[in-house]
Amino acid sequence: MTDPVGDGLDRALEGAFTRPLPKSAQAQMKYLVKQLKGTRATARLLGVSQRTVERYVKGGLKRPRRELRERMEREVKKRWQPKVRERARRKASTTDGLVLSARARFGFTAAAGTTDDARVRDIIQALPPDWADRLFTAREQGATEQQLQRIAAEGLAEMYFRANNTRAHGLGVEFTDIDRVDVGL
Repeated sequence: MTDPVGDGLDRALEGAFTRPLPKSAQAQMKYLVKQLKGTRATARLLGVSQRTVERYVKGGLKRPRRELRERMEREVKKRWQPKVRERARRKASTTDGLVLSARARFGFTAAAGTTDDARVRDIIQALPPDWADRLFTAREQGATEQQLQRIAAEGLAEMYFRANNTRAHGLGVEFTDIDRVDVGL
């Protein structure tokens, strides 16, 4: 997992899907051809020949190699049920917020005399809608994984460590050595 926060946001939105993704290679390829309005664009997207795409659509080819199968699944997920995905994102960004579950190393910067030793923690914290909106907006605008991690760390610092800014004012949180990040809506 190269992008734990970004992938977590994507998985959370995929959890809102109301219908299952197409399973077979033929069904996935047909869906992509329909979405991209042609076999040429689909072939370009997947890095295969137009004839290969046509063979999958007709059912002549059934079992793609692993790399192609993963690309097809990723591209189908990216385009599947855009209205459902947008509705879930809007609900999280305006009313519900999200739940961030992370296992990572957290360290602190604070006033002299306090402990700032980093240690691995398991944290499950609800983040309000404004933090959900910041994360989803940054993801849509092409933020890097480091930027998403910084936003997540700021949200955890405010809501978990500073208790919605009612204590530990000025406490800075470092979010490193991420083992896992799960996002729930």
